[in-house]
Formats: sequence, C-alpha cells, structure tokens
Amino acid sequence: MSDLPFTLDQLRILKAIAQEGSFKRAADSLYVSQPAVSLQVQNLERQLDVPLFDRGGRRAQLTEAGHLLLSYGEKILSLCQETCRAIEDLQNLQGGTLIVGASQTTGTYLLPRMIGLFRQKYPDVAVQLHVHSTRRTAWSVANGQVDLAIIGGEIPAELVESLEIIPYAEDELALILPPFHPFAKLETIQKEDLYKLQFIALDSQSTIRKVIDHVLARCDIDTRRFKFEMELNSIEAIKNAVQSGLGAAFVSTSAIAKELQMGVLHCVPIEGVVVKRTLWLILNPNRYRSKAAEAFSQEILPQFATPGWNQETLKLSPKNLVVNTLDAVTRNFADAD
Repeated sequence: MSDLPFTLDQLRILKAIAQEGSFKRAADSLYVSQPAVSLQVQNLERQLDVPLFDRGGRRAQLTEAGHLLLSYGEKILSLCQETCRAIEDLQNLQGGTLIVGASQTTGTYLLPRMIGLFRQKYPDVAVQLHVHSTRRTAWSVANGQVDLAIIGGEIPAELVESLEIIPYAEDELALILPPFHPFAKLETIQKEDLYKLQFIALDSQSTIRKVIDHVLARCDIDTRRFKFEMELNSIEAIKNAVQSGLGAAFVSTSAIAKELQMGVLHCVPIEGVVVKRTLWLILNPNRYRSKAAEAFSQEILPQFATPGWNQETLKLSPKNLVVNTLDAVTRNFADAD
C-alpha cells in the first residue's frame, strides 16, 4: 500500500472540500488549518500528476479527474469505516454502532420505539437514526452509510436490483376528525361522505402525500374530488389543525395512538374500506452486516412486523467479505488509472 499515490487523510480532505465548497470551510470542518489543506491538495495533485480543482471561480470546483477520485475515494472511506465496525464486533456488542434509516413517518413514530427496546438490551451500542426521504434513505443503504432502513415510499428503480427489499408491515391510514365533528357520532361513513369534508393534507409534492393519494386511489377514493382547506408541511401540524376543527385528514395510525387515547382526535371507519400501505425493510446484501445490525434484525424487528413476514431473509450472510470488497475497489481504481 506504500506506493499508492494518495493517503486516506488526503481522500478525507478531498471529500470535505467537495462537500463544503471551499478550502477554508473544509479546513474548519476537519479542525485543521487552511494552509494544511492546501498543501495536502497540492501534494495529491503532484503525486497523481493531474489537477483536481478548477481555481478560477469563488467555489472550489472539481475537475473531471477530481470527480473520478472523489467517487472512488468515497467508496474506499466507506469500506474503511465498515472494516473498523467489523473489528469492533469482536467485542461482542460491548460497543460498536448501529445506523438505522427511515422515511419521515416511520422515523418519527415507529423507529424510536424500536430503538428504545434495543438500547435497553444493548446500552453499550451507539445507535444513530437517519430520517430522510425514501429516495435518500434508499441511496444511503445502497452506499453502505446505513445498516438497514424501514420506509413507506417508492424505492428508486435504479436501486431495486442491488437492494434486499422485504415486505415488513402493513401500515393502516386512518381518517381523523375532531371529536365534536358530526361524523364522529357515526359508527361508519360511506365513501361519498368523504367528498363533503374539508381536508388538511401535506404539500402535494411531498412523497408522503403522493403515497397516501396512491393508496386511496387503489381503494377507489378519488382525492381529486377532495376539498382541501389547507396544505401543511408536517404530520404534527396536520394533527393539531384537525384537533382545532379546521378539517379532516388521512394519517398513519402509528402517528395518532396518543391522541386517540387522550380523546383529542376521533378515527372514523369507512364502510367496506381498509386503507393500508406496505412498509418495506431494505438492506444491502453486499455489505458487511454488523453484530449490532444482526441483533436488531433478529430481536427487535419481529416484534413490530406483520405476522408471516420473511424473517429468514435476514439470516443470509453478506455476499462479499469486507476485505474482498476493499481489494476489488483498489483493483478498480488501479484499472482506471
């Protein structure tokens, strides 16, 4: 490894500059001086004999060679982190890290309960929860930045072949009303009654809104006929608006358990209709699966899953060992040189 034309520190600096957009901000993020960053970049460019940055603009812009090195560098750094985690596993869950991803609803209402149970059993394991859009979460799993994730949206088509995608649970969407609404006195309502309500919803461009509209359409409910009173940017804001009598809304039942128990919201069944969506568990079968991730998968996930889900899939070993993957990345870099 001594004859490689770069070091891990230089790759970290390159990644920081690309993320921060300037040498100064990159230096600040790495807690080093700006001259030290500039010197490392100069050394790296001299060792590779190619310019990595265009110096003309105010923002640090990567050249084509810079983009190529960053692409491989991110893979190498990710695998180095993975290797460290694998070594930490030798301590048999007396340390280490578990990184779990989630889309907005599952990350807000489901995963905290699951992580709480896991932390009670394994208090020495550091747990990180990354809550983002389904698309960003899926890419984080694919890139090895997240061990596993539970999402409710549509997985990007370009990732379907590379990820392990397992139906995990059924999430019911409930129609909620304020307790003093006339419909709250009824045992059930009809589909046609929905078109008489004033609705509160998420922004029409949000992923969760699109998922809800799609699920309702499968139940022959035409959301285009809904009368939308307002659009808000969070489920919590929607719940508060419904409590205040501003309208009705469809939300996940996992998001309203506390409010139903307190009696500040009322859930009204629709006759002959059960509105559900599938929550998906996603993993990367080609990445090292830590003991913490295995313990979470085997001991926590089954407690919240729909009966009959395919837990056997989680017992499969990763297709490639960390060392073999690192060797492959190194060879690919050499081939591209």
